[in-house]
Amino acid sequence: MQEIFADVSWTAVVVGAVVSFLVGWLWYSPLLFGQKWADGVGVEMNTADKMPFGAMGMQLLGLLLMSWFVGVTAKTEALLTVILGTVAFAVLAASGSLFARNSSAAAWINAGYWIIALIVMIISQGIFRGMGA
Repeated sequence: MQEIFADVSWTAVVVGAVVSFLVGWLWYSPLLFGQKWADGVGVEMNTADKMPFGAMGMQLLGLLLMSWFVGVTAKTEALLTVILGTVAFAVLAASGSLFARNSSAAAWINAGYWIIALIVMIISQGIFRGMGA
């Protein structure tokens, strides 16, 4: 159990998760893929009075856990493991989205976000582990 706590850069974990969350706001905004995604999953955009706070909280928790996983594999020099796991998860998430009858565009927009989040988290590890934080 100690291997998942010891020598993890918690600064990198938190920064990686928070920046990934913020990238998600841009990713799913009308500036990038938001409207195409919303059309593909049947969600109405610009309904701020109906913000899905529960889903957003779960997203942030999931990103923290994923960033922690990246941190554990970074310290053991096993980043290929987390890359393989994330790509597998992204493909499975796209598959689940297609089973739910979402559009293929929406499925791949979701999968692409997970790959972008992973890249952000790996960069965070590179920056903060290198600084000793």
